[in-house]
Amino acid sequence: MAKSTYTKPTLDQDLDKIGMMESAAQFVMNRAATPALAFVFIVCAASAAVSMTAGSAGMLFIAVASVMAAYMAMNIGANDVTNNVGAAVGARAISLRNALVLAAVWEIAGAFLAGDRVVATIKNGIVSASLTPNPDMIVVIMVSALFAAAAWINIATWLNAPVSTTHSIVGGIMGAGAAIVGFRAVNWGQLAEISAGWLFSPIAGGLIAVAFLSFIQTAILYADDRLSAAKRWVPILLAVMTGSFVSYLLLLGFDDELGLSAWQAIAAGPLVGLIGYVPYRRVVARQAGALDAVDPSIKSLFRTPLVFSAALLSFAHGANDVSNAIGPLFAVVEASGIQSVTANQDAPFWVMALGAFGISVGLLLFGPRLIRIVGSQITKLNPIRAFCVALSAAMTVIVASALGLPVSSTHIAVGAVFGVGLFREWHVAHSTQRRLYIEAKALNGDKKAAREVLAGKAASEETAQAVDNSYRYLVRRSYLMSILAAWVVTAPVSGALAAGIAAALHRLIQ
Repeated sequence: MAKSTYTKPTLDQDLDKIGMMESAAQFVMNRAATPALAFVFIVCAASAAVSMTAGSAGMLFIAVASVMAAYMAMNIGANDVTNNVGAAVGARAISLRNALVLAAVWEIAGAFLAGDRVVATIKNGIVSASLTPNPDMIVVIMVSALFAAAAWINIATWLNAPVSTTHSIVGGIMGAGAAIVGFRAVNWGQLAEISAGWLFSPIAGGLIAVAFLSFIQTAILYADDRLSAAKRWVPILLAVMTGSFVSYLLLLGFDDELGLSAWQAIAAGPLVGLIGYVPYRRVVARQAGALDAVDPSIKSLFRTPLVFSAALLSFAHGANDVSNAIGPLFAVVEASGIQSVTANQDAPFWVMALGAFGISVGLLLFGPRLIRIVGSQITKLNPIRAFCVALSAAMTVIVASALGLPVSSTHIAVGAVFGVGLFREWHVAHSTQRRLYIEAKALNGDKKAAREVLAGKAASEETAQAVDNSYRYLVRRSYLMSILAAWVVTAPVSGALAAGIAAALHRLIQ
């Protein structure tokens, strides 16, 4: 396949200015007020814990654990939630202000409505309960894990690296458990599954996003009649997205309540998507009718679905990752004898509220920093590319569930963003289809395409080679390397830090 000389400019020319996003982020609070508000929330969490457990022997331990859980929840909101809305904000489908509010509301809804499901895994599934019969051991392990994981996530956020909060807390619990009880207490099978998921998540997320982007380009963007192609294929893509998110949400929170197996939950999605196809077809036909028939802006058809996907991803994240903050706290509450393991497997309401609101507080106060990274500074996203990123997040979870692998929503989203960007690099440099499309537009009088064709024909062989080398910068390489490095060290760093804290605390209370 011949290389195209019609290449994109470098990254700095390709990425849009982010001043608007910066200014929108200022509504949250100024730099001095933000830490103060975070401190107020931590104080409120401690006060709530004391009031709910007043008079009990374990009140002090629970108050300390509540402070650590509040700190952890805010860091989850600051680092992890941004992956749910970053693509939509980067594509300008929704403003940063509205995205923060939307994510905060749906995170709380997900935590309250479906958050209990995964709490037990964090609470009991990592370190063997039979080897930690002493309540003091459990308290030390969980408090150490919470502080270590939250501290690492805080550092990663400061370094502009979105990391897996699940890997952080799992590494923390394993490290603290090994320091207090020994390596025999660690569930090594769980660690192996997480490691497999670490590899699977970004690769699958990137490949799925690339597959959909390639299809959209071939079937719609480079079609002779883009408007007719959009009317034909966009409703199908929206139906696929609907079905994917239905299966995604069922797998993460509601399959047990509805009595569905994993495969039944997966199968339910396509049925709902098929039902939605008919109304989608009508809506898309009406929207497409308002577009310019000569050069239709197909991207606009994907903006509204992006907003809905951001809401659903936030709901699913709240349901799944609230456990990273409240699972260890719940274990401390049980170890203190306030709530029996056998009597009730659900976390107390105040524990769930601490996690749910803590995530939203962290998102509102500190979230804009990484939303900017994921949404606009790795590579340029438009509504179509962001749609592929969002769709890959849901479909990767479905594929992973079918394979029995745990996955990280952070790794999926970031892997999909990098995948889309890297595919663009290859496509710009090598796609014959793109070259023919640009030449056809130039013949039809498109001035921008004509300038690109003239520039390509006039370029010498050396200049063409230099231009071909410049296409690499459609993805910012520095972020790729720093994020990968952060992913690799997340569990070990959290584990080592938790082990050190646990050993020190254990000596103090003995």
